[in-house]
Amino acid sequence: MTPIIKGASRVFATGKFGNALKPQARTAGGLAAASAKRAGDISDAFVSLSGQDFKPLEPRYADIKAELIRGREKEVEASFHRLLNDLKKEIPLIAREGSKIIPEIQLEDVDNASDHFRSELKKRGVAVVRGVVPEKEALQLKEELKEYIRNNPQTKAFPADNPQVFELYWSPSQIKARGHPNLLRTQQFLMEFWYSKDPNAPISPSHPISYADRLRMRLPGDAKFALGPHVDGGSVERWDPAGYGRGHVYTSIFSGSWESYTAWEPSSRLYAVSDLHQGVGACSMFRMFQGWLSLSHTGPGEGTLLVNPLLEKATAYYLLRPFFSPVRGWTEGMGKRERDVFLAPENWRIDETQTSWLQGATPGHGQELHETLHPHLDLAKSMVHVPNVGPGDYVVWHADTIHAVDKIHNGMSDSSVMYIPVCPLTEDNARFLVRQREAFVQGAPSPDFGGGVGEAEHVGRVRVEDAVDKMRLTPAAKRAFGLEKWDSDDTADLQSSQREVLDRANKILGFYG
Repeated sequence: MTPIIKGASRVFATGKFGNALKPQARTAGGLAAASAKRAGDISDAFVSLSGQDFKPLEPRYADIKAELIRGREKEVEASFHRLLNDLKKEIPLIAREGSKIIPEIQLEDVDNASDHFRSELKKRGVAVVRGVVPEKEALQLKEELKEYIRNNPQTKAFPADNPQVFELYWSPSQIKARGHPNLLRTQQFLMEFWYSKDPNAPISPSHPISYADRLRMRLPGDAKFALGPHVDGGSVERWDPAGYGRGHVYTSIFSGSWESYTAWEPSSRLYAVSDLHQGVGACSMFRMFQGWLSLSHTGPGEGTLLVNPLLEKATAYYLLRPFFSPVRGWTEGMGKRERDVFLAPENWRIDETQTSWLQGATPGHGQELHETLHPHLDLAKSMVHVPNVGPGDYVVWHADTIHAVDKIHNGMSDSSVMYIPVCPLTEDNARFLVRQREAFVQGAPSPDFGGGVGEAEHVGRVRVEDAVDKMRLTPAAKRAFGLEKWDSDDTADLQSSQREVLDRANKILGFYG
């Protein structure tokens, strides 16, 4: 494949991309955009970790809510009541099944996935893919990470006094993992679960691209990284017409027909803006799945992940909840009978005058959920642990999925993962890749995360020229990193819209014809 210009190693090493820098003016202004966010760590992304309180928002959100349902109030109320009845039936099943409800598949079976696995992933929004990286190789990646951290004690992490989540993006282990052929193959498989209603949508789900995220090495006994139920991809943006409203992603939910909503339609999300408020750690790239590659043997209660496997129903609930209030309110310590009355659909009425409350949503932070704010989700029962995982297993969940981490790590060894989401090639994602590639050159934090020096002076960090010439990355990995040109003629199976987005991405990335 043709590099950006001749002498790619020298050019990448100096950061002189030539034409490749031009598209940045359209996004947010070159490296300044990649480093524009203030310095911070994962605690800055969530109200509950940063010590703030949930509260009503500025008055304009009351107007936004009123406009979303104007003229359809009766339909929305009836839809919400149907949803509450469905949740009442579904949550006991989840509580009974626990971790068993999460579908699993072996890497070698992804080309012939069963109908059962496919239907369960679509319904639950979460899955475990076993053996994506061989166990021995995954454990070696962890050892290399530990050495990288030891050699760079200046690494920013949370919490500062006992680090568990590290602001690292360009370590050798992370580059190797993101570019691993098995992982890219798995990502291609997972993107097949999304189906566009627009055959000409500018997206290629056959071509995963890399998103530089951080890593977690949670130690036994930790209780500070106790991140409760939350959803990535913004918060207030889901209601804002300038956010997800740009693509009408949730229109059916706000129109009184939540059953018509599908979480797996990508074309509407191409136009959504998930980071209107420059939140530290707020993802601006279109991710089909968030995910992590396990580097440890970890089970329930051992510092691992919990998910809410209701996907579309839970999404509809947390989006509709702010429009309603109970006739008879919550009372601390009420018994089962009183609670049943409180939760009953007939006890919940649409507000005649909408307030500025968006329960659990705060500009610049992730969407959070809480038992008192979202009582019908019965989070104590509907949040279930992922099954036991081993080094090299890949855990993924739909970007709208509610998830959390164990409040306390009660295991006997580390719970370590590298966060590696699943992102398709789109024009906007290619623009982000330009900014991310420049951050890679500079050793700066990934553009969505806290700014600052990052790894610019870290011992042993991967330079771009290393990734191009020394790391034995496959051509597919180099393309996923934005380091090599996409070939729109590489297969006859591509649709014309996919070829077009490959060609557009090449221009955005600055590759010559």
